[in-house]
Amino acid sequence: MTAKKGESALGRGLDALIRKEKPEKEEVSVEKKPVKKKPTKTVSRTSKAKTSPQPRKTKTSEDPNKIIVDGVIMEVRKNPRISLWSARSAAVLRFLKNTKPAFSISKEASALIEEAVQQKYPEIWEMFEKENF
Repeated sequence: MTAKKGESALGRGLDALIRKEKPEKEEVSVEKKPVKKKPTKTVSRTSKAKTSPQPRKTKTSEDPNKIIVDGVIMEVRKNPRISLWSARSAAVLRFLKNTKPAFSISKEASALIEEAVQQKYPEIWEMFEKENF
């Protein structure tokens, strides 16, 4: 069974779907010719007007950590809040808020985080000790 022109292979069985029919016209390969690029004009330094040399910018010998610390301090002064997700910690702190009079979740969380951060990162903690937050 042969397929008519324009008829799909659908409905003619698995062999018809797998078999590839020969194209009616063989494709002629066209060889691409390389495109010639136009030469670019360059300006020589002698053609420019002579001017006094511009002063070079010198790199600061400032400690890169100092730059980061200063940026962090400015950021923290604008917004000292942090966000975190801990369902169990939130449950414990909310329980304490509901069972202890005048209990502050924020104050307790702040004290706990400060203690943990100071113990885990003492060198970095010292970088910020002299700052008044």
